[in-house]
Amino acid sequence: MKHQRRTTDDINVPRLVTMAAYNGAEILDITGPLDVFVIANAIHLEKGGQKPLYRVEIAGEAKDAVVVTSSGIRLLADTSWSDCSGTDTLLVAGGPAAEQAPEELVNWLRRTAPTVRRVGSICTGTFILARAGLLEGRRVTTHWLGADLLRRLYPHIDVHEDAIHIKDGSVYTSAGVTAGIDLALALLEEDFGRVLALNVARLMVLYFKRPGGQSQFSTDLLAQFHEGGSLAPTIQWIRNNYRRNLSNEALAEHASMSLRNFARVFKRETGTTPAHFIERVRLEAAVKFLEETCHALEAIARECGFQSGEHFRLAFVRYFRITPGQYRDRFRSGAE
Repeated sequence: MKHQRRTTDDINVPRLVTMAAYNGAEILDITGPLDVFVIANAIHLEKGGQKPLYRVEIAGEAKDAVVVTSSGIRLLADTSWSDCSGTDTLLVAGGPAAEQAPEELVNWLRRTAPTVRRVGSICTGTFILARAGLLEGRRVTTHWLGADLLRRLYPHIDVHEDAIHIKDGSVYTSAGVTAGIDLALALLEEDFGRVLALNVARLMVLYFKRPGGQSQFSTDLLAQFHEGGSLAPTIQWIRNNYRRNLSNEALAEHASMSLRNFARVFKRETGTTPAHFIERVRLEAAVKFLEETCHALEAIARECGFQSGEHFRLAFVRYFRITPGQYRDRFRSGAE
């Protein structure tokens, strides 16, 4: 059944947003998204609305149970997982303890998800939805640090580690921590339109739609590459010589392999081509220059081995989805 978007004028019964929480959940995963819906209510009522648009609740192991979040701050559950009813949007928080979330919660999600209009996860809450079997064959995202593990544990899930949030059918997943707020804004826009969601974002002093993906927040760009294989010395040589003009022939010679065999082994051991890997090494170096120096972008491009400033800019935008200048504005340390 297709759900029609309701306007703020024809709301009769507030939509219930249930946040599933457990001991060890990240508090901002819980409170951040819920605040979006609460602020939407306040704006709606201030503009003459007769009823709130949403009700929000925290579901825990038992009604009035204390949820000890990862920061040590304690929250009180409004209801228990098993007693939830009437939920429109079911969200599950992530956190350091997500992979150890109670089996009772996982089983409840498995039973309940088919009965609600939409289900979503914040940050590593994706692992909990995956344990419940709700993500098979779907496109999903999670915190970039957990993306590789999610991919290994659940090979039938299509993991996109750069996305801020992803919708696949009635299932929604989001990236790390504050990305849960981005997801909630998207859900609000889906329900009641862009204007209200934009007003909430403004009141929360947030981007309505954040530019770039979550890769811009990870400077350890090469953590996913395997370095324990036969090409480990050559990979380290690339890192030490990324400023040079590195041809495949030179790399194959360093590895004492034929060009054809080198290309095949390199792809097997790193998951990418030599050219792509070298570009990632150069981008990793460029990130440090952007964060720690005031060097001109053209100088950084030359220092990091790019052919030109424009080549550097295009590569940076392709990977980070923002320009080098935008990255510097957000992340530079203030070094002179």
